[in-house]
Parts: sequence; structure tokens; C-alpha cells
Amino acid sequence: MTTVPPTGRIHAPAIDTGRAERAPTTDAMYNPALIACLLSAAADAHLKQTSSGMPVALSFIIAPMTLHRLTRQSCQTARFTTHLRTWVERNPLVCVGFPERAQDLVDVVRQGLRFALRHEVLRLSGDVLLPRGRVPVRIPDHPELEDILRTSRLLGRWLAKNDTATVFALMGVKP
Repeated sequence: MTTVPPTGRIHAPAIDTGRAERAPTTDAMYNPALIACLLSAAADAHLKQTSSGMPVALSFIIAPMTLHRLTRQSCQTARFTTHLRTWVERNPLVCVGFPERAQDLVDVVRQGLRFALRHEVLRLSGDVLLPRGRVPVRIPDHPELEDILRTSRLLGRWLAKNDTATVFALMGVKP
């Protein structure tokens, strides 16, 4: 639909990019390059734990867990040996809004995956992601960024101990 302002000139409607209502900090967190970096860190940790690539589907679990501050803090206080089921039972508040957060980030994660593949940060082999070792030359020193990357590495190792269907079921989402 077009609108005709009082000046008589016809204007096309603005394109909704979904970015207008997001805060600048949130916008920075949803940057495809950041998503690519955190998925690369997770895939690298997953590979070291299992000697196989990280299932692509886990990207849609790892990103919302890593980018949500409360979830990130809860993950970091858990022991690596804690089973995911136990962590979910101990942190019910973190899991309450997870399905909605994960759904809200689907497009963001897809953009991050495309960015990672296009810039050879990750490689796709079948349905698994393999790190290419091409993380950006300089990652800015920022405590929250370091926290995000540390959590994504932890999740890469931690979720490697579970099959993908179990992870999705425990987090209350469907692939």
C-alpha cells in the first residue's frame, strides 16, 4: 500500500527489516559475524569432544542459550559433567521462555550460518558443521563478548554428550 502525503508525492511503504524496534545492543548481539564466531567456537569444541562435526540443528539451540545472559550465567555455573537433563531441572526459569527465544532467533541464526559458510568460518559436511579455523584476525576485547565465546565453547562440548533429539526435547523445542 502506498500513501499520499499532503505534498501530493507518493511514497512507497518502508521496508520492515525487523531492526527498528530492537535496541542497539540487541542489534549488535544479532550481528551475523558474531553468530558465526559463536557457532564456530561451539563447533570446534564439539569436534574436540566427539571427533565428529556439530549437527547444524544445534546451532538453533546454542545461539539462543549463549546470547541470553541468564542462560549463559547458568551454563557457566554448571559443571561440565552435569547432565543436560539435570541442568534443565535445576534451572527451570531459564528454560521457561526458551522456545520463544529460540523461535525469535531462527532468522538471525540462519544469517549467521550463511555468513560463516560464505566467509569460510565453518564448513558444511552433510548435516554437520566443521570449524575451518578462520576466526576473525582480531576479536575486540570486551567482557561480554569473551563471556559469549566461552559459553559457546562450553555448550559445544556439553551438548556433544547428548543426541540432538534429546537436546531439543529437554529445551522444549521441535527441530
